[in-house]
Amino acid sequence: MTTGLKAKHQRLILIVIALVALVGAGLLAAYALRNQASYFYVPAQMVANPPAPGDAVRLGGMVQAGSLKTEADGVTFAFVVGDGEATVPVRFAGILPDLFIEGSGVVAEGRLDPGGTFVADNLLAKHDENYIPRELEEMTEHQAREVVAETVAEPLDPGT
Repeated sequence: MTTGLKAKHQRLILIVIALVALVGAGLLAAYALRNQASYFYVPAQMVANPPAPGDAVRLGGMVQAGSLKTEADGVTFAFVVGDGEATVPVRFAGILPDLFIEGSGVVAEGRLDPGGTFVADNLLAKHDENYIPRELEEMTEHQAREVVAETVAEPLDPGT
């Protein structure tokens, strides 16, 4: 008599071990990323159901016209983000993105403080599909086409 397992049973044991390892890896990855997930809020959602102070979240909306203020230190900015239904005050210390202007879209990553002000660690400025780089704004359409044409690489000669 032989004491070894049949090939069918060996395959079943290997499949069970592989499934346990796969589930374990998934649980380990979820545990490692638990603090990295950040939820997205618009101002109306943040006002109606605010996240717990200190939770990492993202706030998206439009920078309200006339709301951008620079504080005395020169690197801290205060502004208001709105969505047409509600507004949330935001503070950010750092360098503003090039596309950041009043009336434009913004996504702020950070945390809500106990006073109800959103303290942003990072700002992502958004633009619409009609975006034109600042360098091309002053040019006529013909001049802009020439600049773009100059930057396009010429096709390689297949004979070389």
